[in-house]
Amino acid sequence: MSEPRIRPAEECRFDSVALGEVMLRLDPGEGRIRTARSFTVWEGGGEYNVARGLSRVFGLRTGIVTSLVDNELGRLTENLILAGGVDPSLIVWREFDGVGRRARNALNFTERGFGLRGALGVSDRGHSAASMLAPADIDWDRLFGELGVRWFHTGGIFAGLSEATAETAIAAMAAARKYGTVVSVDLNFRASLWTGPADKERALRVFSQLAEHADVLVGGATDFTDRLGVEAPSPSPGEAERLDLLAAGVLRRFPNLWLVASTVRKVHSASVNDWSVVAHTSDGRRIASAEYHDLAIMDRIGGGDGFVSGLIYGVLGGLGLPLALEYGTAHGALVMTTPGDNSMASQKEVEALVRGAGSYVLR
Repeated sequence: MSEPRIRPAEECRFDSVALGEVMLRLDPGEGRIRTARSFTVWEGGGEYNVARGLSRVFGLRTGIVTSLVDNELGRLTENLILAGGVDPSLIVWREFDGVGRRARNALNFTERGFGLRGALGVSDRGHSAASMLAPADIDWDRLFGELGVRWFHTGGIFAGLSEATAETAIAAMAAARKYGTVVSVDLNFRASLWTGPADKERALRVFSQLAEHADVLVGGATDFTDRLGVEAPSPSPGEAERLDLLAAGVLRRFPNLWLVASTVRKVHSASVNDWSVVAHTSDGRRIASAEYHDLAIMDRIGGGDGFVSGLIYGVLGGLGLPLALEYGTAHGALVMTTPGDNSMASQKEVEALVRGAGSYVLR
């Protein structure tokens, strides 16, 4: 597949829309969940983080398709979404029954990790409003046809919430491509969402369907083998060569794809990682980003989402794929230097890092 045509901005209400669950993240700061007496509250979610980064860091017009229960926690989440500059008009609101028997708002307790102690997430998201989203809950023809969206993003976390959300993701992606919207999907896998004996087979089916409806695929070697069933070379070459061969296999299997991008992370400790990106295109190009060695990590959650938002910004802005990858890699690195799922970086900081300006004091 050749590089996708980007819809003109003047024809679209949104530069980008994401589909996913938005949770309240309760963060114990430098402490542990088990010993916490207070938490900082952020909003977050793998797909939503991309829309927020595009809005707050890069100034694009974004929206989020999700569902919340109409109570104080739901309205807190909405207020945080508004503070993130993301349009909440696409939220599907559900009535609160008083205790959350029918539907509830999702919570995510996350501690950051340090040194030898890895980051830890404890989700409390069962029976969430977002997990009940069905294809008919959104008028996709109105969203993509009448309002107009230049880029649509979703991922494996949302699709893994339930059979209904998998169907919703596929319906949304199909409608987006029908109207010429570029579609990206992150093959994010959360083991806590796939715990049943039949879930391995279901994951192969769902993730393959996501790949079949995408233009841009984000994932790593494990995603390609375990979630898409692409066979690993045997005997296995080096790690980088293996990733190249697997990405090529994904592009052959899914000819609809234009780009396969993989974040590459070497974990020295929870506080120090090596970080870079490798991308492969359908016309045979291999593009590698700058490598960030010994990157100091404050909070690694959201780094991959930061990459996706920087990539989308670069492609929509016509910067060319190599530079778009650098924007994504730099932004993902900066996301991991601050607490919370979401980016606190500025576009100027991203651009400075892309130019090679390091950690200099700005006065």
